[in-house]
Amino acid sequence: MEYKVVDKETYYRRDVFRHFSEDCKCSTSMTARVDVTGLAAYSQKKGSKFYINFLYILSKVLNSREDYKMGYLWQTGELICYDVIHPTQYIFHEDTETCTPVYSIYCRDYPTFYANALRDIEAAKSTRAYALDAENHPNWFDASYIPWLSYDSLHIELPDGYLFFAPIVNWGKYRQENGRLVMPVSVRLNHAIADGYLVANVFRLLQAEMESFVKM
Repeated sequence: MEYKVVDKETYYRRDVFRHFSEDCKCSTSMTARVDVTGLAAYSQKKGSKFYINFLYILSKVLNSREDYKMGYLWQTGELICYDVIHPTQYIFHEDTETCTPVYSIYCRDYPTFYANALRDIEAAKSTRAYALDAENHPNWFDASYIPWLSYDSLHIELPDGYLFFAPIVNWGKYRQENGRLVMPVSVRLNHAIADGYLVANVFRLLQAEMESFVKM
């Protein structure tokens, strides 16, 4: 785990950071539909899993900009930026109706990421443990699939005063609208390190990255 310490005095969001980390501690979240028509067709054509393909694209997007890789060291009060962040995915067990968190490693090389994520999923199927280990996985973000519903909104809030900067991303079942496949995606970020523009930007980057991905 590598990171750099961000100088709060020269941080480009200095005043906003101070306000939303001291005066008004809160998060900001959005839900929007993204067009996954091309990615669904690509996954079917290649015989690959849509879920892992989207997880790869999401991880690549969140690693493309420092704003999405921020962290807070409460022990020292330091604002940091990780070199890389990885997805914590969740595997659902039909028999117990519970989930197992899985710490997968992000790798920019798609075949390597795909093989490793698939291995992680298969390994998680053999356990029913909810073994969260955030202390030893500080640079992991939440990536949770909700396959039972093509929802319209989702809100996740953390306790007031909790400076948790890792992204929390959820997505649901895709559905057909006007001949296209659209999928709800929800993105939550702490307001101290992100505003509406930065949250909305995740959706724009997702769309662009999916378009690029299916051309591989």
